[in-house]
Amino acid sequence: MSICTVKRLLIVALTLLTFGLGLSPAKADQNTSLFDHIQSGFALVGAHKKVPCADCHFNAVFKGTPHACEACHNNSRSPGKSRSHPPSGNFCEECHTINSWLNARFNHSAVSGSCESCHNGTIATGKSAQHIASGNSCVNCHRPTNWSAARFDHQDASNVCESCHNGSIATGKPVKHVQSTNSCNNCHVPTNWSSVRFDHSAVTGSCQSCHNGTVATGKPPKHIATSNQCDTCHVPTKWSTVRFDHSAVTGSCQSCHNGTVATGKPPKHIASSNQCDTCHVSTNWSSVRFDHSAVTGSCQSCHNGTVATGKPSKHIASSNQCDTCHVPTKWSTVRFDHSAVTGSCQSCHNGTVATGKPPKHIATSNQCDTCHVPTKWSTVRFDHSAVTGSCQSCHNGTVATGKPSKHIASANTCDNCHVSTNWSSVRVDHGSVTGSCSTCHNGTIATGKPGNHIQTSGQCDSCHRTQGWTPATFDHATVTGSCSNCHNGTVSTGKPGGHFSTSKQCDTCHRSNAWSPLIFRHTSGIYPDHGSRIDCQGCHQSNSQTVIWKFGAYKPDCAGCHANDYKAREHKKYKSPNTVFYRVDELRDCAGACHEYTDSSLTTIKKRRSGEHRANRKEWD
Repeated sequence: MSICTVKRLLIVALTLLTFGLGLSPAKADQNTSLFDHIQSGFALVGAHKKVPCADCHFNAVFKGTPHACEACHNNSRSPGKSRSHPPSGNFCEECHTINSWLNARFNHSAVSGSCESCHNGTIATGKSAQHIASGNSCVNCHRPTNWSAARFDHQDASNVCESCHNGSIATGKPVKHVQSTNSCNNCHVPTNWSSVRFDHSAVTGSCQSCHNGTVATGKPPKHIATSNQCDTCHVPTKWSTVRFDHSAVTGSCQSCHNGTVATGKPPKHIASSNQCDTCHVSTNWSSVRFDHSAVTGSCQSCHNGTVATGKPSKHIASSNQCDTCHVPTKWSTVRFDHSAVTGSCQSCHNGTVATGKPPKHIATSNQCDTCHVPTKWSTVRFDHSAVTGSCQSCHNGTVATGKPSKHIASANTCDNCHVSTNWSSVRVDHGSVTGSCSTCHNGTIATGKPGNHIQTSGQCDSCHRTQGWTPATFDHATVTGSCSNCHNGTVSTGKPGGHFSTSKQCDTCHRSNAWSPLIFRHTSGIYPDHGSRIDCQGCHQSNSQTVIWKFGAYKPDCAGCHANDYKAREHKKYKSPNTVFYRVDELRDCAGACHEYTDSSLTTIKKRRSGEHRANRKEWD
């Protein structure tokens, strides 16, 4: 809904409200000075304040008076659009204001006719007297929002150039223009005036009348000195075509063809310090006896397809100088350098220009230099992503290296384990390994046992599982080292804090399948086995395997510990002539011999005792 429509609805609503309140026209006439016109739904603002009531309310009838501008300003009730008003279906208030009807806010976007329907010299200003002859609509060139910014198109002009370019409407011929009766567009391109298609045939003067250095270029400073008319030598339709006779020229070619008197070497001439007639035949300049030895420029300065034959169609794409590769004295001898080749490898290595892929090449659609280094073809930066065959199709020991001798014994395809973009990144699948663990995990093919591994001759899978290396199911039966090699607090749990201090191996007392009870037995004669009658602490008063002898004078015999236990009266030596008992120092080895003699001569044994006492017995007897 437009703003105007909303305004009208509000006005109608206010009007109905006013008359609904019972304000009759008669009552309004009785006291107009006190009447607040806003109550009628139509506020008297701007120029409406000065309008007498009767001008709008005919015959004192208030009800039904229209509120829209065009309902009154229609040349019936009040003046409406004039004949010169632009064709428009707009509401008045979109351009006019009730404060000043003549001060309109004009908006071209709402005009319903073409520009010409107003800009015709009657309603609004039309084309000026100097306007270009044209039947175009104004908007073809002008913009309604900026009339002076014109987009001019010569193609729409309806008359010849001279009708405008005559010095009045638009600029005409300059003072130094060529004398000619031609129409402008015979030579000039309307869309690009500086682009000239010149035709000498319509020039009305002699060559010199223009080519005099003012109207057009005259003789250049290096022109041959002559009083001849220009067309004596030059062909007007083709100035560069000269009818020249060398027969009267005295001196060498260079005396004229030096770029001063006459044209010298053209820009595309071979760079050479030779005399002209060293190569050219004076009677037939195009007949050349050519000698490369005196050429001072590079090969490309001539062999560029213009001065002389350039690269053939199948030549390698390169920006190099010719003699970088070719030997000038023998063109077919080539010293090739890939560094300046500008095309792709395949543009040459296609089997036509140069050798293509060998029969055993890897199956791939990649560009050559994706893998090969042009300066060293054998150096390959390989990209597996474009290989179209399986790994084995190349890695078979023929096309490319196959499995190395120390490879894991496996029938898997390569990419089951290897990542083609990073061969050293391996996802190993133990399920297809055909050998034992140690055939690979030997420190050569694959990581072997770590330095702190338990010494064992068992296979890895005796303890470890391939799908989960830890935890391990341990079996002491295969361990080849001593207990302390592992149970040292580093590889495995060592002795607890309160352990008996000893240098003995664990299995001297402990069993690998049952750590307790202890199984230690003394085997030395110095430390006889006392059996179960006495525990370790009975002798080892400190937590050490070293025993401190109670009676050091008697060590290492039994008396070293049991000197206080010795009972002399029970150990008779002889009874004649009197009874004598052994001393402890004489029977310090309780487990040794103990004999009772008949007399003090100690020559006859009355009672023999040998090994009477044993350490592992429960009591002495």
